Amino acid sequence: MRPVLRPALLAALAVTTAGSLLLTPHTATADHKPVTREEMDGERSVFGERAATASVGAATRALTAPVTDLTGTARGYPREQTLSPDPENPGDKSIKLGLIPYHAIAPKLNALQQLGDRVSVEVVGRSAGGHRLYLVTVTAPESAAQTHAQESMRELIENAPAVAANSQTVKRSYKAPVFVNNNIHGNEWEGTDASLKIVERLATATDARTRDLLAHSRLYFNITANPDGRIAGTRANANGFDLNRDFVTSSQPEGRVMRQIEIDKQPAVMLDLHGYVNGTLIEPTTPPHGENYEYDLFLKNTYANALGMEAAVNGLGYTPAKDGVEAAQIPFRDQEEGWDDWPPIFTPQYAAFHGTVAAHTIEIPLTVNNRAYDTLPVDELRRRSAINTAVAGATISATLNYVQDHRTSLVADQIEVFRRGAAGAAQVPVSAETVPGVPGIGPEDVYTTTFPRAYVIPAGTSGASGTSAQRSAPAAARLVDHLLANDIRVTRATHTFRLGGRTYAKGSYVVDMRQPKRGLANVLLADGRDISDKVSVMYDISGWSLGRLWGASVQPVVSGSLLGLPVRAVQAAARVGYVAPYGNLRLRLDDPREIAALNSLLRGGVSVRRAADGSAIVPASARPKAVAAARAYDVAFDATKTTGTAPVHRTRVAAAVTPGELFALREMNFEVIPVSTGILNAGFDWSTVDVLFVSQGLAYEGLGTDARTALDAFLASRGLVGRGAAGAALNSAAGLLAAKPVEGNGDANGVVRVVNSGSSPVTGGAPDHGFVYAPVWFTDLGPDVRVDQSYGTGNPLVSGHWRPSADGSGGPDAAAGQASVVSGPHAVLFGTEPLFRDHPKGEFAQVARALLAVPATPTVPAVPGAGGTSSEENG
Repeated sequence: MRPVLRPALLAALAVTTAGSLLLTPHTATADHKPVTREEMDGERSVFGERAATASVGAATRALTAPVTDLTGTARGYPREQTLSPDPENPGDKSIKLGLIPYHAIAPKLNALQQLGDRVSVEVVGRSAGGHRLYLVTVTAPESAAQTHAQESMRELIENAPAVAANSQTVKRSYKAPVFVNNNIHGNEWEGTDASLKIVERLATATDARTRDLLAHSRLYFNITANPDGRIAGTRANANGFDLNRDFVTSSQPEGRVMRQIEIDKQPAVMLDLHGYVNGTLIEPTTPPHGENYEYDLFLKNTYANALGMEAAVNGLGYTPAKDGVEAAQIPFRDQEEGWDDWPPIFTPQYAAFHGTVAAHTIEIPLTVNNRAYDTLPVDELRRRSAINTAVAGATISATLNYVQDHRTSLVADQIEVFRRGAAGAAQVPVSAETVPGVPGIGPEDVYTTTFPRAYVIPAGTSGASGTSAQRSAPAAARLVDHLLANDIRVTRATHTFRLGGRTYAKGSYVVDMRQPKRGLANVLLADGRDISDKVSVMYDISGWSLGRLWGASVQPVVSGSLLGLPVRAVQAAARVGYVAPYGNLRLRLDDPREIAALNSLLRGGVSVRRAADGSAIVPASARPKAVAAARAYDVAFDATKTTGTAPVHRTRVAAAVTPGELFALREMNFEVIPVSTGILNAGFDWSTVDVLFVSQGLAYEGLGTDARTALDAFLASRGLVGRGAAGAALNSAAGLLAAKPVEGNGDANGVVRVVNSGSSPVTGGAPDHGFVYAPVWFTDLGPDVRVDQSYGTGNPLVSGHWRPSADGSGGPDAAAGQASVVSGPHAVLFGTEPLFRDHPKGEFAQVARALLAVPATPTVPAVPGAGGTSSEENG
C-alpha cells in the first residue's frame, strides 16, 4: 500500500511539482476541458485530521528521497536488463499458430531494448508454474529526478486530488499511464504478439506524433499475463484458475502482479486483450453496471475510445465474405444484456476502482483455440491468428491515439474519481445530460449506491477463549491485510471507542469511506444487491461480499463523525498468534488458518483430540510445536483443562473437485490426491486415503465393476463428502444418505442467508451467510439424516442473481427453509459452494470439519425432528 500523504507533505509536493524536477516536454496536444470541483464540505477524513501534526522537515525529506532500486541506486527510464533465455520448448502451443512461443519472448525483449532508449523490461513476478512475468514500459527517456517527479505527481493525484486538480504542472507535465494486458487467458494468444509489434514500432519511430506520445505518456505492456496457459494452450494457469475471475480474491500470483501494476502505475486507460468473438467485441458493456463505479466518468471515456477502436478495426478492410470477419460491435450500444460489468472480478472492471477511466475487454474475432486448434489445418489457423494479431494491434494503436488526443481530460477525470472518494461526494447518475455523446442511455443503465460513512471490523483479542471476537480474530486479520493489499486505507483503534451507537474494543479496525478508493472498499465489504429483477441473465457471478463470506464481523456505520477517534493508520493487520503458557491447549477450527495449523500438527505426529464444541485439544507436551504453528499460521492456542473426547486423525483426501476447491484444500494443509472416474477405473489404492470429496468428475455409473466394488467398500468403512449435484448423485447411487437432492436454477449465484444447527460438528458456530452457484437443497430426509444447515426463510438471497428456471422451479422461494447441508452415517452433503474459486474463506472450515469427521464417525445419531425439518427448528 502507498503511504498516505500528510498536509505538510502535500504542500511541499505542490511546490516541488512546479519546480525544476519536472520534465519539460513539448507543448501538449491534448484537450484542456476543466475539471469539475466541489469544495470539501464538512468533515475531513480521519487521515487528513490526524495528519495535521506532520513535521514539515519530515515531509520534505520524504518528498525529496530519490527513487531507488534494490541496490539503492536512483533509477530513471529506460530500465534495461539482459534476460536469461528459457529452454526451448517445441511443445509450446503458440508455435502451431505461427505466434511467438514463450521461450522466444526473453530474447525478443532483449533485442527490443537494444533498439534505443525508449524500452524498459522488468520481471515483476512469476506465474503459478514458475514462469517469469514481464512488464515492458515504453516512454521517452527520464533521468532519476524526472522519474521521481512523475511518481510524486502520481502520488499527488491519488492522495491529494483536490490539489492535483488545481495543478498546472500536472496538466502540463504528467505522463498519462496506459496499461495493455495480454493473454490473461492462455489460449487467447494474439494480444502478446500484437503488443510486441507495437513496442517495436514505438521503439524506433521518428515521427513527431510518436515523439509527442512518448513525451506525454508511459505505456505499460504486460506481455503475457498467463505464460502457463500460453504454453499449454489452456484458458487457466497451472493451478487451474481463470485469472480473469480472481481479482476479488487474489489467490493467484499472476493476479496479484496485475493488481500491483494497477496500484503502482495507476493507469488512466487500459486494454485487456481476449478472444474470440466475431465481430470484434469492444467494451463498454451491457447493464447491469457496477454500482460502486464513478460510472459517468468511466462511460464517457470508455465509449469514446471504443468508437475509435471500432473505426480502426473496421478500417483494416476485413469482410465476412473475403475473410470471415464480421464488423466490430460495442455491447453497450449493440446488445441489451448478457455482457455486463457488474462484478469486479474482470480486469477492466477491477481497474476502474484504481482510477482507470477508460477500460476495455477486447474480444478479437477468429477462433483458434479448443476444437478449432485441434481440427483446423495449420495454414487456416495461422491465417486466423494473423488477422487476430492485426485486429489486436489496431485496438492498441487507436487507444494510443485517443490517449494522445485526450490526455489532459483523462488525467482530470482520474483525479475527479479520487476527489469524489476523498470528499465523500455523491456519485453522478448517467444520463444524456451527464454523459453527452453516448447515445441510448436509459434508466436501465443507472446504478448508484449510498456509501456508508465507515466500516468497523471488530478485532479478536488473542486469549479471549470462546468469545465471538476470538473466533473472528484470524478472519479479521486476513480481511484487513487483503484490504491493505488492494490499496484501501485502514486504521486501528488505540483505545475503546463509540461509533454509530455502538462501542468497539481497542484493536478494532476502521475503514474511513472518505478515501480515494472508496468504491473498491465498498465493493469488497458491502453486502451487494439482489439484481434478479434487473436482467434475465448474467455473464458470471453477481454476489461476492467479503464482509459476509470471509468470516470476519464487518459493521457498516451509516453516518456520524469520525473526528477524534483514537485510531492510527496501519500498514498490516496486528498478528493474532498466541500460545497459552500453561496447560493443555485449545485450537478453534473456525478458520482455514486454524485448519492449516491443525493439519500441520497432525503431520508432525502430535496427538490431538476433539472437544465437545468441535475445537481441537493439543496436549501441553506439544507446546513447542504449537508455538511454531501459531507463528506460521497466526492462530491462537488458548489454555484449557479439557482433555477432549475422540482422537483427531491425520486425514488424507481423495478429491474429484474443481481447481478452486483443490487449491483451497491444499491451502488448509490437507493431503490431497486428485481422482476421477478414469483414475478409479484404472485401479486406485484406497488404502492411501481416508475420505472421498466429490463435486465433479466422478460418476458412479461410469465405473467398471471392480472400481465400483472398491469404491463401495471404501465408502462403507470410511465416507463421502459431496458438494452440489455431482456429489449428491454419487451419494444416491452408492446408497449412503437417504436425501433427495433438488437442483435450483443452474445460473443462480450469490450470497445467501443460512441458519446453522448449533449442535452440528460441521456447521456449529459457522457464519450465517453462505455462497451458492447452481444451488442444491435436500428433501425427503431419512431418519438418520441430520440437517446441519438450511437456507433462510423468505427470500434467502442477499446479493446476486437467482431467478426460477423457465418452468418456474428452482427459484429462491423454493429453496427457502430447505436443508442446504445434511449429514449421516459416512456422508456429508453440501448444497452450497463453501470453497468456490478459493473465495468464501469464512465457509472453508465447514468442509474441513466434514472431512475430519466423516472417517471417524461410524454413525450419526438422529436429531429429533431432523427428517425434513429446517435447522431453524433444530437451533
